[in-house]
Amino acid sequence: MQKNFDSEFEFIFSRSSGAGGQHVNKTSTKVELRFNINTSKILNLSEKEIIFEKMPMKISNEGYIQIVSQETRSQFKNKQICIKKFYELIEEAFRKEKKRIKTKRTLNSILKRLDFKKQRKDIKERRKKI
Repeated sequence: MQKNFDSEFEFIFSRSSGAGGQHVNKTSTKVELRFNINTSKILNLSEKEIIFEKMPMKISNEGYIQIVSQETRSQFKNKQICIKKFYELIEEAFRKEKKRIKTKRTLNSILKRLDFKKQRKDIKERRKKI
């Protein structure tokens, strides 16, 4: 899927937690990307339904996908990470699942399994007290 959602992103910046010393206390490096599926003009109705169906746990009650990154000390890098994660998420939602083709067990595999079961039975039989 080659759509550009950048115009519909909302970014929220805040102070990051974790290591970083004084730097972390005075810069807003944590980035939260928000994307409202319901108001999106880029996605059509069927695409919205697919997203809601395939990833209900990733969507808030208001219809937002929220992605947070605070991996680096750079706001710009965290923003790029959020965008990358979003596109991976959307790509995963629209990926077609391959239909499983049922296969029949071979005669050799069935015989091998029965032989193994017989061996186990014999081992357990030998353990019994006479």
